[in-house]
Parts: sequence; C-alpha cells; structure tokens
Amino acid sequence: MGNRASREANAAGDIAGSPVAAAPPSVPPPRPLPAECPVPAEFRARAYKNPAVYNVYNERINDPSAQQQQQQQQQRPLAGLAGQDVLDPKNNMPLDPNQQPCAGQRKLLSTDRQASNIPKGGTESTWVYPSPQMFFNALRRKGKGDDVSEEDMEAVVFNHNTMNELTWREVARWESLHYNECGAATLLRFRGRPDDLSPLARLSSWFGGPLPFDRHDWWVDRCGEEVRYVIDFYFDDDKAGSPEAFGLRVRPAIDSPTAALDRAKMWVYENFAQYGLPCPVTGHPPSVGSRGGGSSGSGSAAAAAAQQQQASSG
Repeated sequence: MGNRASREANAAGDIAGSPVAAAPPSVPPPRPLPAECPVPAEFRARAYKNPAVYNVYNERINDPSAQQQQQQQQQRPLAGLAGQDVLDPKNNMPLDPNQQPCAGQRKLLSTDRQASNIPKGGTESTWVYPSPQMFFNALRRKGKGDDVSEEDMEAVVFNHNTMNELTWREVARWESLHYNECGAATLLRFRGRPDDLSPLARLSSWFGGPLPFDRHDWWVDRCGEEVRYVIDFYFDDDKAGSPEAFGLRVRPAIDSPTAALDRAKMWVYENFAQYGLPCPVTGHPPSVGSRGGGSSGSGSAAAAAAQQQQASSG
C-alpha cells in the first residue's frame, strides 16, 4: 500500500480522531497492550475524576439533557436499527458502532476491540480502540480507502493504535512538568482538524518543511483544569511502507501563560538533554527533555513504533 492508503485510512479513526496510517501487510497483528493501570498507585485512591464523560465524537454523554434526548430517540421507530448504519443527524455518524460486515465485503473481520493505555477522563477506565470491522466500515462509509483491502486491516489498526500510544506518551512527558500538582492526568476529549493547519505547521512550511497530513486537538484533564494539546502528524512519501514514514509533533496549545511557559521550559530541557545535562534553572534531570515518542519528526516516532512491532512479534 502506498501513501494514498495511509492518508485515506486516517479518516476512519474511532479514538482520538487519531492518525491512521496503512502499514505493510507483513506487520504482525499486535498482542494486547499491558494491562497495568496507567495511573500511578499513589494517586489512584485520591485521583480527581472529571464530572463530564465524552465519546469519540467530542460529545458529552453523561449530560442530563443529552440523556433525555437519547431516551426519546430510543422510542422512535428507527431505534431498533441502531448499529445498522443508521446515522445520527447531529454528527453524521452511526448511532452505535457498526460491527456488521458491509456490502461487498469479501471476508469476515475481527470485531474485537483493544483497550488502550490512555486513561479516559471522567472514568476509571481507558479509551477503547476500534475493531478491524469498525475501521473497515468507517472507510467504506466515508468513501475512503479504495486501495485498502480486508487483508490490510490488522496492519491499519495496529498503526492506528501505535500512533495513539506514542501521542499519549508525548502528552504524558509534557504533563510531567506538572506532576507535583497532578500526577493523574487523563484524556478528556479530542477532535480531528485535518483541514486546519496549526500555526507551527504553517510556519514550518514557509521555511521548506513538510506539511502534516492530519492534525488533532486533545483536551487533557489536569485534575480539574482542561489543557488543550495540538498534534501534527507527518508522512514521508519516500519512506512509505516502513515505520520511518510516520512522525508527529505534540505540544500544548498556547491558550494560557502556563502553556507558553511550559513550551519555554521544554525547549530548555530538550536542548540540554541532548548533552545529558540537567536543566540549568530547576535542576530537573535530562530525562524530562528526552523525546520518547517523536515530538518533532519521524525518527524517534519510527523507533518507538519499531519497538512496538518487535514486542508484538514476540
């Protein structure tokens, strides 16, 4: 599969509006992610829990008014067809996740969904990734992925899940700057914005840098404070078909003086970490500035993805 499949698969993500990139069919299906709780033990008993819970469409699902509308909707004649590609007029998405084979499908796909390691805001659980069948249905429903076959879906879903895990790893690195005030940050909600260039991506392109193939905004719940992160996803056509083709940039949006200060701090940490030096101001160790998930380019993201693939192959 080429770059076209990678970009088209991006439109099908059911978690974090996340980047979906087609991988070589030779990539083995992943093993289940580690089952350990993503929240540190010392914070588990007293962790803040946001009163709001959101779905994958950035809609609050435990709002009293929304629950009343849902009850009224269930009383309508079409309610019995939920899960059969009946669309919700509010977002043009299925009323329920569609796990049924779509028209023209040549073989059955797995309907198993994998739990992520990304803590879900307002709950004590984590976000759940879409199944290969849900992914395939989303591609077909949106008229995407003409060159993505049923045989490709395990690899497509693998890349989708891996990129989300890498993104959360980078978010957690930024959140470590606030560990003393909140050691249990969670992902509250998210939104895909593929048609909106971020200021950093636009500025980078003016100086000859590549344009991202997608952008997402993630809202992190920092123990009661909502913090928006901007994520740009990149694809290198020359490296299509390999993990090195994908890259991401993760950083807090400059919506507050605190976010601007965090960016300045991380710039210092990262530059001193290159030489194994602690921060000259705070004395924080260089590990804070080490890019574990590829925040600015494809190199480290590719390395982390390769580690994921090696782990999945035993």
